[in-house]
Amino acid sequence: MPFLQLLNLSYSHPQQKQGLQHIHLELAKGEFHCLLGRSGCGKSTLLKLAAGLLTPKTGQVLLEGAPLTQPEKQIGFVFQNPTLLDWLTVWDNILLPASLHASPSPLILEHAQQLLQDLGLSDLMHHYPPQLSGGQQSRVAIAGALLLQPPLLLMDEPFAALDALTREQLQDNLLHTCSQHQSTVLFVTHDVHEAIYLADRLSVIEQGHIQHQQEIPLPKPRYDALRSSAPFTELAQHLRGLIKQLL
Repeated sequence: MPFLQLLNLSYSHPQQKQGLQHIHLELAKGEFHCLLGRSGCGKSTLLKLAAGLLTPKTGQVLLEGAPLTQPEKQIGFVFQNPTLLDWLTVWDNILLPASLHASPSPLILEHAQQLLQDLGLSDLMHHYPPQLSGGQQSRVAIAGALLLQPPLLLMDEPFAALDALTREQLQDNLLHTCSQHQSTVLFVTHDVHEAIYLADRLSVIEQGHIQHQQEIPLPKPRYDALRSSAPFTELAQHLRGLIKQLL
């Protein structure tokens, strides 16, 4: 059984002429899947449907075979702009998802320490968000989303506002961390190279439909030199040409 199923989903905003139409997407457990498309094509809307933040006009979302109708704690969501609390330290922001329910257990505290290390935040744990760079804030947001080890991680262009070098570093951090926790990831991006580097498989969205799905036949774990390899470049050219044809 697929881990996440988006079955015949349709949705449009009240003043929107064309929204998402008859979306069908299935993710295997542990899969890293990217939603690729231009700004305004419906990627973020589809992510919110998958999270239970929006109710589809038609169709349903199934998580491990069970209908998903509202946000649940087994889903971690990372927004494009990190949603951190300025008056809490990095450590307290990361622990916040657990602190909302009860005092964090020793196991949770140990996991938080490991996330600090995995994401290069150990030296910043007593800093506050205004003292951090954009990339550091993104790492804190990712750590908070992973704290309770959610089986499903939904990410809405979390690196879009970052410079190229910081983005590439965080891509490597994310792949390593998700591999360690065997997370299933649905990741929104409009960057072809980012989608290829991160994904096991990707879907191209245009005009409210999934127009193309693509397996990414590149080795894992990914490594920096792969970005300039012939197979990577050829796949990027193929996808760019495909997207241009869809315009």
